[in-house]
Amino acid sequence: MFYSLFKIRTKFFIFPSPHSSFILMNLLIKTLRLLAILLPLVFVMACSQDETTTPTPTTPTSDTTVPEVYKKIYGASSITSDGTYITIKTNGVPDHKSPYFASGNSLYIAYSGTTFGGYNFAKNPNSIVEQSAIYKIPLKPQAATIKSATPLGRIGVALNGVPFFNQYAGPNNQELTGEMASFDQFYGHPQQSGVYHYHVEPLHLTQVKSTKSGLMGFLMDGFPVYGPQEENGTTVTNSSLDVYHGHTHATVDFPAGIYHYHFTTAAPYLNGNGYYGTPGTISQ
Repeated sequence: MFYSLFKIRTKFFIFPSPHSSFILMNLLIKTLRLLAILLPLVFVMACSQDETTTPTPTTPTSDTTVPEVYKKIYGASSITSDGTYITIKTNGVPDHKSPYFASGNSLYIAYSGTTFGGYNFAKNPNSIVEQSAIYKIPLKPQAATIKSATPLGRIGVALNGVPFFNQYAGPNNQELTGEMASFDQFYGHPQQSGVYHYHVEPLHLTQVKSTKSGLMGFLMDGFPVYGPQEENGTTVTNSSLDVYHGHTHATVDFPAGIYHYHFTTAAPYLNGNGYYGTPGTISQ
């Protein structure tokens, strides 16, 4: 037996025998040794589980590389990308001569020839004034579900940093024909605050810096603008364009194809019923 029973004052007490005490002591020692081995393993497993169930947070990244095609805007002081928009900073001053520069400017030249539409040049009273502009246009333009009209003033930017204006004259969307005589020899002119701009084909780009089929710049919706000819030399007419004055096909700059606008000799010259895409923003 493991225990001896003794009766003292009518109560029974149980005392372990010497043999049973030895067995219990061995069991206790073995239990403690086993715990000494298992406890570190349990701790390691718990830590490992914590590490695998708690993911390390990651910071989203975007490609801020400026695509090569935007680097053709040589008149920009800076061109940057945030992965969603291209930001183009310019001072709006043309890189060609004009009678609208101050007479002391190295780019001033008198002019008395004919201009767009066969009109005899008649200088308006305005002069070119350097003015900063920041164009923020979509990097990956998409067709807008709801189209918006182009406003008076800047609607895009040419490769030389000069702004594009739409087919109307201010202040109340008047026919542009009343202003055409004031276009200089490169078909641009300044408005009353000195912003030099193009409504029609910019001859300095189509005849000097590029070709009549080359890239001219971008409108505010991010879609490119091309000259009055296709790359095969055919002249673009309004009948080959949609109501926004553009169409879609591959170009040397966008071999996968893209919607783009064209300059034409007939109204609306650059843009028709508004932006094909969703315009970005302009600030100064």
